[in-house]
Amino acid sequence: MSAEPAAPQAASAEPPPNDPAADPAAGPDLSLLLVPPRARTGWRLVPARIGAMCAVELQKLRHDRTELYTRAIQPALWLLIFGETFTRLKAIPTGGIPYLDYLAPGIIAQSAMFIAIFYGIMIIWERDSGVLTKLLVTPTPRAALVTGKAFAAGVKAVLQAVVVVVIAALLGVAMTWNPLRLLGVVVAVLLGSAFFSCLSMAIAGIVLTRDRLMGIGQAITMPLFFGSNALYPVDLMPGWLQVVSRANPLSYQVDALRGLLIGTPSHLPLDFAVLAFATLLGIGAASALLGRLAR
Repeated sequence: MSAEPAAPQAASAEPPPNDPAADPAAGPDLSLLLVPPRARTGWRLVPARIGAMCAVELQKLRHDRTELYTRAIQPALWLLIFGETFTRLKAIPTGGIPYLDYLAPGIIAQSAMFIAIFYGIMIIWERDSGVLTKLLVTPTPRAALVTGKAFAAGVKAVLQAVVVVVIAALLGVAMTWNPLRLLGVVVAVLLGSAFFSCLSMAIAGIVLTRDRLMGIGQAITMPLFFGSNALYPVDLMPGWLQVVSRANPLSYQVDALRGLLIGTPSHLPLDFAVLAFATLLGIGAASALLGRLAR
């Protein structure tokens, strides 16, 4: 007779001796740490890179706040000296609004522009130190790199605007404290500063040196300021200057800030549309010219 086949052995319920689960004291399974996270793809990549570049730029402000304090001196002087003097003179018609109230939104826009208009110097410094070349060889799109730096300049400008608003409030400027209107003020400052910082980076991609950029920045800053409605109504300007003012993004930023903060008649949809379009145009121009700095 043939022998009966041997029955298969039952599977052991005990885990193998090398299994971490066999020993409760062995701790949690760390194998997941060896698996890299899933890479962001498509539309999720650009916002993440923009946020990363913006955070890197803001770290510089965190380590050195001197710039924020020193840049508050000039707006304070404009409000204290120019604003108080012309309020007493009543030389500029402002529609029944005290001139200091009329001036305050213009000084907010001016201080934000002054922060952003020389932002290209930082790009040239990064080029000279080799940082820009390393950034350009990463998978980060150039538009994301420029956008991150632009909105970092916008955040700095918002902090500067807070300082100017506090000074204006101490001087008795009647401003609104409506949260929605203040949020609109933040957006207007962000967009305006982003545009002027992109303009500075685009100029940096053309002139390639800090000295030339500094000269051009100083040459265009005051014409942009005086060629806007920051100090006086557009109706008081000569005809040719009115044309310049209507083509000047700073005028739309001031108009939005004035309407939001002190309630003067404004054109908010047009103002924000122009600022958004100018910012997109600036990002495109700066992204196209950024590669010239690395050559």
